[in-house]
Amino acid sequence: MLKMAGSKSYTIVEYFGGGDGYRCGYCKNDKGNLSHGMWSHTMTVQDYQDLIDRGWRRSGKYVYKPIMNKTCCPQYTIRCHALKFQPSKSHKKILKKMSKFISKGELPKGQSDGEPMDSVGGETGPQEPTEVCLLKVQSAVITDIQKEVAECPAVTEVQESVAGGMPAGSETSQKNSPSVSGGRIPAPKHGMGADPSRAPCRKAKDLRKERRLQKEQMRQHAEGVSSIVSPTPPQMTQPKGLEDFINQSLPENAAHSLEVRLVPVDFEDPQFTASYQQSVELYARYQMAIHGDDPSECSESEFRRFLCDSPLEAESSPDGPEMGYGSFHQQYWLDGRIVAVGVIDVLPNCVSSVYLYYHPDFASLSLGSYSALREIAFTRQLQKQSPKLCYYYLGFYIHSCPKMRYKGQYRPSDLLCPETYMWVPIERCIPQLEDSRYARLNQDPDAGDCRALKEVGRALVLHRRAVMPYAAYARKRRGSSDETEVQQYASLVGQDCAERILLYRA
Repeated sequence: MLKMAGSKSYTIVEYFGGGDGYRCGYCKNDKGNLSHGMWSHTMTVQDYQDLIDRGWRRSGKYVYKPIMNKTCCPQYTIRCHALKFQPSKSHKKILKKMSKFISKGELPKGQSDGEPMDSVGGETGPQEPTEVCLLKVQSAVITDIQKEVAECPAVTEVQESVAGGMPAGSETSQKNSPSVSGGRIPAPKHGMGADPSRAPCRKAKDLRKERRLQKEQMRQHAEGVSSIVSPTPPQMTQPKGLEDFINQSLPENAAHSLEVRLVPVDFEDPQFTASYQQSVELYARYQMAIHGDDPSECSESEFRRFLCDSPLEAESSPDGPEMGYGSFHQQYWLDGRIVAVGVIDVLPNCVSSVYLYYHPDFASLSLGSYSALREIAFTRQLQKQSPKLCYYYLGFYIHSCPKMRYKGQYRPSDLLCPETYMWVPIERCIPQLEDSRYARLNQDPDAGDCRALKEVGRALVLHRRAVMPYAAYARKRRGSSDETEVQQYASLVGQDCAERILLYRA
C-alpha cells in the first residue's frame, strides 16, 4: 500500500468505465448485465466501506458497480441490522437441523427446504479487464506491502468447541409442542369432519397459555395463597435469541465435532497456508457439483484470484476489533476436515459476506443460510469490541430473481437507494420492486446524493509516481482527452472518495 508523509495509506485504482454487457448469471441474458468497473491494486478498509455504501462490490481485486437503470437484473446492496436481528422460524429450523446432525449424526435427506444452495454473497461477478497496468503500479509505488502485512498484529483464532459452538437438538421444541393425542384436542370423526357435539378446536398457543395459568394457580394454592386469578398474567419467558441456539451444549457422546476458525487471507499466516490446499480442493468440488463448472474454471489459480487476492490490506485500530480489519476465511471444520468456508471482509462498520463454498455432500444442511446466521452472530461479537461495527452486508438483493429474494428474510434489513445512496427499510422497497425492476427507493423527492461530485479538479490522481489533484494533472497534460472519463469515475465514487483514492493515470 502506498504511504506518504505521516504514514497515510492510499487506495490505488484503475477505472475501466461501463464497457459492453456480459452474460447475466441470473436471467442468462448474454449481454444484459452492465456495470462500471475498476481494478484495485490496493485499498484501505475505510475506502471500501465507503464504496460499498455507494453500490460497489468486489470480486477478487476487481471492484464493480451495476448500472442499475440499464442492467437486466438490478442489484441492490442489502444490509442487516445485526444487533436487532431475531431468527425466524425457518432460521431456527436450520439451526436445529445442524444441531441434530452434530449430536446424532443424522443427515437430512434431499435439498434444503427450498433455500438456494448458494452462498449469501455469491453473486456472479463481471468479467475482469484483460489489460491492467499492474506491474507498472507495483514497481512504482507498492514497495512496502509485505513489510506492513508482517507488522500487523496476528489475527486471533475464533474457536468454538462442540459444547459452546452449536445449537442444541430439537428435543426441546418437541416437548413444548401440544400433544394432539393427549385428549385435550379431539380428533375429527372419520368422514364427518369435526364432532359437532364438542367444543371447536382451539389454537395450540391458547392451550399452552391456559396450562401455564393452571399451573400457576395450583402453585399458589399449594403455598396457601388464594387461587383467585390475578388480573395480571404471568410473566412470559423471553424468546430464544440467535446466540441461545448457537451456544447450547451438546451431549458428551455427540456423533460429530464442529469447530469454526477465523484465519486471515494471508500467505504469511501459518493457519492459512496449512489449510490452503484442502480449501482449494473443496472450492473445486463445490463449483463443479453446485454450479456445473468445468474443472478448468475452478483451478487453483482461479481460486486464488477470486477468493484469496484481496485488495484490502490488514489494518488495526485502537477502537476496532482485536483481530483487526481485512479479508478472512471463516472455516467450518467437521471432525478434523474443512466442510465449508465463508469468505468475509471485516470493515469499520460491518462484516461483508463475499462468498461461501462447501462440500456438496452436506448441501441438505442449508449451509448457505447456516453460515449467514453464524456471520450475523460474529458481527454481534465484534460490535462488543467496536461499537460502530454493527451491520452485516449480504451482498446484492435481486428482487427480479426469485431465488435471490431469500436475503430479504434476514430482518431488519435495508436496501441502498441507487440515486440518493440512502438506506431504506426493505418493507418500503418491496412494493416498488413489484411494480418495476428498477426503482428510486427513497421516496423523498427532495432527497439527493449528499456526497455527489462537486469539483472534479480536486480528485486525486497518481501520475509518474506523483500524487496530485486532477486539476494539476490536466495542466501538465494539455490536450488530454480523459476529462469525461475522470468525471464519470469521480461521480460514481463520490466527492469524498475521489479526494482520497488515487486514480492511476499512465
